[in-house]
Amino acid sequence: MSQADGPRRLVVQTVRSGCPINITSELLGDHWSLVVLRDVMFGGRTRFRELHRHSLEGIATNVLASRLKKLTDAGLLDRRPHPEHRQGVNYFLTEAAIQLVPLMVELGSWGSRWLPAAPELARRARYLADGGDQLQAQLMDELRAIHLGHEAHPTGSGILDTLDALGGTTESGPPGTV
Repeated sequence: MSQADGPRRLVVQTVRSGCPINITSELLGDHWSLVVLRDVMFGGRTRFRELHRHSLEGIATNVLASRLKKLTDAGLLDRRPHPEHRQGVNYFLTEAAIQLVPLMVELGSWGSRWLPAAPELARRARYLADGGDQLQAQLMDELRAIHLGHEAHPTGSGILDTLDALGGTTESGPPGTV
């Protein structure tokens, strides 16, 4: 898959080899980075407090701050001031992060088949996997509208709403996970 917005590369602080699997693993392979991206991507969480308060896994505040900085510095998240709070910020997915949707869907699908996943979250993972490339493309377009177009989450019409109906909500309760 080619880069959508030109030759810009993500920033990885430590690279042990030029192997693309290794470099990806160095960027995303720690315990929390994919979980944070999951909660922004599928859970609609864009603020630090939301990410912390609604974490199923109970991420510590210092770890969350560290991962948000790492993902922002790498170019997977974009940090912008919150329009209503002087000191607040929102985190938005970049195009590079949105292009991780197929990988996240595959991870969720594999985990729902082989690991003891919660039934409502496994349903979500299967829905995304069974929907194939077309559904993933629609989800990526929806995420682009929300995160790159700075639009509010549209209600009642998209893939994210269907995921919410299958088990979880984007505004309260467990974060939307796959």
